[in-house]
Amino acid sequence: MLGFVTIQDQTPGAGDRLLTATAERLAAAGMRLAGAVQINTEISPGCDCDMDLRILGDDGPLVRITQSLGMGSQACRLDSGALAQAVARTESVLDRGAELMIVNKFGKQECFGRGFRDTIARALAAGIPVLVHVPDEQLPGFRDFAGDLAEELRPDQIDDWCRARLADSAA
Repeated sequence: MLGFVTIQDQTPGAGDRLLTATAERLAAAGMRLAGAVQINTEISPGCDCDMDLRILGDDGPLVRITQSLGMGSQACRLDSGALAQAVARTESVLDRGAELMIVNKFGKQECFGRGFRDTIARALAAGIPVLVHVPDEQLPGFRDFAGDLAEELRPDQIDDWCRARLADSAA
């Protein structure tokens, strides 16, 4: 019950837009969702974008997961405290009940055992299907985590996969 998609479109944010649109369609169809989708905001041409997470099933504010490190900085801009806040809010939604969890990305943090990794495992253990985007460079770490539990999906298969998982759990 772990579906993942890798995006061959190298346009920045393509995976984020795909999962955001998927979450919007599924929520409009009445599915109870948990998880997070990423919204990227370009600051100015040629600059790194700001990244916010919208917590699915939660009416609270967006969570900015990037931080400004100043001109010329080469360090990682991820705000790990903000990511932890997004994870906690997602877990709160899971506690209230969800039919499906969508996670914007199985990234470096998840490969290192942090971020949404434990929350993904918790949802799967509770029988809640999980859909996640996995960038090509994170595939080895994801495969170490998921083993044979994960099913690779093409973008055009996502909606059908989600609906089939929900039908399986209703049966």
